[in-house]
Amino acid sequence: MSGEKCFEILDKIFVAKNKQKIEEIKGYTIKYGHIVDKKDVIDEVLVSYFKAPKSYTAENMCEINSHGGNVIVKKILELCLKNGAVLAEPGEFTKRAFLNGRIDLLQAESVIDVINAKSEREAKSGIKQLDGFLSRKISQIKEEIMNVMVNVDVAIDYPEYDVDEVTTNEISNMLENVEKSLKKLEKSFDNGKIIKEGIKTAIIGKPNAGKSSLLNAILKEDRAIVSKQEGTTRDTIEEFVTINGIPLKLIDTAGIRDAKDEVEKIGISKSREIAKDADLIIAIFDSSKELSKEDLEILEIAKNKKSIIILNKMDLETKIDENNEEIKKTNSKIIKISALKQEGIEKLYDEIEKLFGLNEINLDNEVLITNIRHKELISKAIEDVKKAKETVNEKMPLDIIAIFMKNILEDLAQITGEEVTEDIINEIFSKFCLGK
Repeated sequence: MSGEKCFEILDKIFVAKNKQKIEEIKGYTIKYGHIVDKKDVIDEVLVSYFKAPKSYTAENMCEINSHGGNVIVKKILELCLKNGAVLAEPGEFTKRAFLNGRIDLLQAESVIDVINAKSEREAKSGIKQLDGFLSRKISQIKEEIMNVMVNVDVAIDYPEYDVDEVTTNEISNMLENVEKSLKKLEKSFDNGKIIKEGIKTAIIGKPNAGKSSLLNAILKEDRAIVSKQEGTTRDTIEEFVTINGIPLKLIDTAGIRDAKDEVEKIGISKSREIAKDADLIIAIFDSSKELSKEDLEILEIAKNKKSIIILNKMDLETKIDENNEEIKKTNSKIIKISALKQEGIEKLYDEIEKLFGLNEINLDNEVLITNIRHKELISKAIEDVKKAKETVNEKMPLDIIAIFMKNILEDLAQITGEEVTEDIINEIFSKFCLGK
């Protein structure tokens, strides 16, 4: 429970072994006792006390730790509600922490990133945001603007002093530095998106080239049906797997061929669409057969994308290899494997890591943007920087230049929540689970 009356409600249902007045109990302490309904003992519990402002919400808080089990927990909850508590809305505890000024909006959003993390790197990125790593960077940029804004305001308020030229030079230098910093943050979204959403990876190839066998080898389980009969995969199969700390969203697609079956045709059409939208294409070929017209179409799909060519079935007599002219035209990395025998799979992992520079993403020293809302506001701030630079170059009056400088500050303030509408706040916290 959190709020002004939480200790008052607790006092009605909790009997501590060593009874003390609430004023005497220190924050960050735990007391042993029983939850009671009038004279009936409901459970033996430990209660943690947190006193404002030193709590998660910056309000008075308490946590009841019971033995668990649906019946006991439900009964304790009913007692809390009966004595004046109300159920929390999604994300309400974190929302109160934000509204009470303990954390900013950027840090609040990082809580949900930590909860939903699919990999160690994503969790680490979320923890850094929660610690205020990005908030401090945004504050530094704002401070740089504000330092110049002071001189601009002086020049506007006291025009009799000749400070225009000095102020204009200051503004130009500041805008250059701010634009550079913001562009670096904007560019970091490419890596941040990979860490948060993973690499959308389409496995494409002809029927029986070994797509499903490759998926099973990567997942180390029989997730997809493998059969000598062609066309067994008619719809997409999607699975997440973590490679070197980065999640891959693997999509096994229907084999591309000239199908007569209507259902298979739909699946093949879907395969082409998924390949078009994928971050990475793994194009797999049966090396024991010559390239067909379908194989050439697959090579064409892979040509203008980040792609890796897999020559599968190297345990059989090969008819195509890395020296094939059509394959070389794609300029893709070529790897030989046997998906059936699970040989050469590690080479694939190494190439994915190199292709996306995953080993270059340093979460210890880099600030990464992982949230699309933050990225869009940073992009907007960059546009306002460009407009401010135009007004400076056009020798516009200082009060006009100041408008665009204030716009940049407002864009950045929306990221941290200093300037944000109630609708946006409600939308952000609606994504949280009830317990947060």
